[in-house]
Amino acid sequence: MSGHSKWATIKHKKGAADKARGKLFAKLIRQVEVAARQGGGDLDSNPTLRTMFQKARDNSVPLDTIERAIKRGTGELEGVNYEPVTYEGYAPAGVALLVETLTDNRNRTSSEIRNIFKKNGGSIAEPGAVAWQFERKGVVILPKSVSEDDIMLAALDAGAEDLVDEGDTWRLTTAPSDLPAVREALETAGIAFDSADVTMLATTTVPLDSAETARSVLRLMDALEEHDDVQDVYANFDIPDDILQAVGT
Repeated sequence: MSGHSKWATIKHKKGAADKARGKLFAKLIRQVEVAARQGGGDLDSNPTLRTMFQKARDNSVPLDTIERAIKRGTGELEGVNYEPVTYEGYAPAGVALLVETLTDNRNRTSSEIRNIFKKNGGSIAEPGAVAWQFERKGVVILPKSVSEDDIMLAALDAGAEDLVDEGDTWRLTTAPSDLPAVREALETAGIAFDSADVTMLATTTVPLDSAETARSVLRLMDALEEHDDVQDVYANFDIPDDILQAVGT
């Protein structure tokens, strides 16, 4: 495991994931609203909205709240006009970071993100400097109790591309547009999964060989994810299990 998926694991182990439910809801609602604004409010014809809708429902956002967000996005209800802005940069040890935001004030967000990088030993990079090290994929995380054959039998025809053994879990990857179909195929087959989301996967990784370095990278990621405008933070680090265990305690 590496980068964003491992960071999620660390936060879960530390009991920090979704510690502020209200903040999580706000981020998910904003993602739904922007998806509706960009591609329309029809779930069937807007795969991005369909994915964001399902993500919000998976995290127990009330249906009426999601529906209002869609209406704000389509203009049926008045709302704030958020725009997506992605920042690229480096964490300590040369770890590449992608920071995806939704903001109603680009100048304010840019200044605050730069400040977070600076305060935590990182640096902002020029657009395109690190983005080439990532690719957008649909990712389904499944428990190891499900067999490899069962997963591939259910998901292959729906658009599954690869299945990776990540130790305690399986990581199934798809093209972003195929994620809803793969998710539906797994559900139809009665196969449980931990999460299904569109994410950025690193194509190369930077090994972090000390707990001190790992902590400094994760500290920057944590600070970025605390920012209200930040939707996701992706990184290309790889932490050996023994160091991960030390960091997570």
